Amino acid sequence: MDKTLGDLTNPTVDELEGLSGVHPGDRRVHSKGICCRAVFKPSGLAAGLTTARHLSDRGGEVEAIVRFSGSSSDPSLSDLLSPGKGMAVRFMPTDRDAAVLTAVNVPVFFAKTPASFLDLIKEANRLKGGGIEAIAAAAELAAHFPEARHAMAHIGKLRPPASYGTCRYYAIHAFLLVDREGKRRPAKFEWLPEIGVESLSIGKLKSLPADYLERDAAERLKKAPFRFRLHIVLGRESDPTDDPTLPWPDDRERIEAGVLEVTDVIAEPDGLVMDPTVTGTGIEPTDDPILHFRSPVYRESMRRRSRGE
Repeated sequence: MDKTLGDLTNPTVDELEGLSGVHPGDRRVHSKGICCRAVFKPSGLAAGLTTARHLSDRGGEVEAIVRFSGSSSDPSLSDLLSPGKGMAVRFMPTDRDAAVLTAVNVPVFFAKTPASFLDLIKEANRLKGGGIEAIAAAAELAAHFPEARHAMAHIGKLRPPASYGTCRYYAIHAFLLVDREGKRRPAKFEWLPEIGVESLSIGKLKSLPADYLERDAAERLKKAPFRFRLHIVLGRESDPTDDPTLPWPDDRERIEAGVLEVTDVIAEPDGLVMDPTVTGTGIEPTDDPILHFRSPVYRESMRRRSRGE
């Protein structure tokens, strides 16, 4: 591991704990969530771009585990108070070739380097300690960290989703698709809900329980699966692959790589870590420093929660 990443890992996890306090045994972010069983059915349209088994086997089916979550580190926080939502998928074409794809309901990240991310979290904790309200704090963070402006703008537009199954999720980072000849092409991934994006009206918010998203998932999945279409967005040479704070142009070519069917809620497997650098064959991480930093941060978080810290 890069020494710089190692030096920043523990301070970053410490600062993440400061956002909502330490909750022993829980994740440092995206603490509140549910796991589901799923099946991914590749379309085969990506077969010429990557050797990844879960994307290239047309007509096949790949088992998967999905974890939906809120963004907060507080497992008791109401779903309404955590605007960021996550969807992490662990594809399991074989025991030895698992691949993870993590995504959230905003298309860009807040920071472009681990050092700037740590500085941003420190500032967020300082503002919180000063009693500044959330809206004012967000405005001040955006002013002090210009690279966060795209993410802050998207967060400001979020409305409570009707369901985990009605969110559009973005993998944020760019990856490299590797074909049979070893050619690499940059790409991003997005999950589009088949029933469409749906948020809640203001009139419905007052009557919702704190865990309304988990209850909704349990009820909906008794009747029909959540279905998401996986879009691969193909990048060009001019598109940044090392900066998750910058969006790609909207006109990039898209391929519908397959459909994910989320079928039922399950207990979370012991030791589950959704590390986005675990890509399997046919997909590689780019030079995005935030992407690579997530791995040691997740390991340290897992180390602490496995010890009941």
